[in-house]
Amino acid sequence: MTIPTSNAAAPLEAADMTAAVPPETDARKGGDGRSPGKLAWRRFKRDRTGMISAYVVIFFFVVAIAAPLIAKLYGKDPYTTYGQNDTSLLDDFGSPVLPNGGISSDFWFGIEPGLGRDVFTFLLYGIRNSLLIAAATTLLVTVIGIAIGITAGYLGGKTDYLVGRVIDILLAFPSTLFFIAFWPVLLSILVDPEENTPVWLTVVTLISVMTAFGWASIARLLRGEVLALREREFVEAAKVTGASPARIIFKELLPNLWTPILIQATLALPAYVTAEAGLAFLGVGLTSPTPDWGVMIQRGSDVYQSDITFMLFPGASMVIFVIAFNLLGDSVRDALDPKTKR
Repeated sequence: MTIPTSNAAAPLEAADMTAAVPPETDARKGGDGRSPGKLAWRRFKRDRTGMISAYVVIFFFVVAIAAPLIAKLYGKDPYTTYGQNDTSLLDDFGSPVLPNGGISSDFWFGIEPGLGRDVFTFLLYGIRNSLLIAAATTLLVTVIGIAIGITAGYLGGKTDYLVGRVIDILLAFPSTLFFIAFWPVLLSILVDPEENTPVWLTVVTLISVMTAFGWASIARLLRGEVLALREREFVEAAKVTGASPARIIFKELLPNLWTPILIQATLALPAYVTAEAGLAFLGVGLTSPTPDWGVMIQRGSDVYQSDITFMLFPGASMVIFVIAFNLLGDSVRDALDPKTKR
């Protein structure tokens, strides 16, 4: 004899099964159903200082990328000595004849004392070169720091001890003094002292030296984060299921480290901008006639008593960029980790 069943049981069972399923999706998305990334972006958009800083930083990078196009539309380049070609632009002492550094409709930011190069295009290419070096160094430092820091923290033992001692040694070095002492030695090994050093080789060696001494800080930070994360339940569960170390690192550890990585990268780039400019000012790194922020400030320091205009534009632009990027880094940190907000 067949016992009839009620159709109402099916919806009831479905409801019970739905209730029994843990709300993993909602947990990942946050309390109001949005992902952590969307919540961070929403917090960042509410930060007026962060948004203004982001626009300023984007403007500088756009100018750097479009420098050749802007210079072409402007009709001048940073290498031609206009003051030498046209004697009416400079007086007998090499200073611009027109006031305010020779600013005019032909030369928007004036001309360089002595050689008479166009300041506007020189500054455009100076921003381009400085940001290229700083961005490349930041990228390499971040990648190397991630690889070494996570490896040392996850493996532990002798590997962690050895990496920790190397990091301590690198952080103990006075990096600026070492740059000044080591960089000419490195160039003399690569290039004959009687030959001119190619600009590309100067850039590559400069990035290499700054990277060699820059990865230690981010590696030390990530090592400490991994030492704490590797004891967490989700990592232990991954080990129990037989996950390989590579899978644990890329699937379990790395997603939880993007916040400190991004924060450190945003704070490192302006530091490398000022470091590169400082080295160029001291004669280490790019030198004239190659456009660079530090080269312009170094040249401006020679002529500021007679005409401060030449130092004004590179100095003001670098200060604006560094402040904007530092404020952007603070806003990114507050958006990603609201508990750190003061």
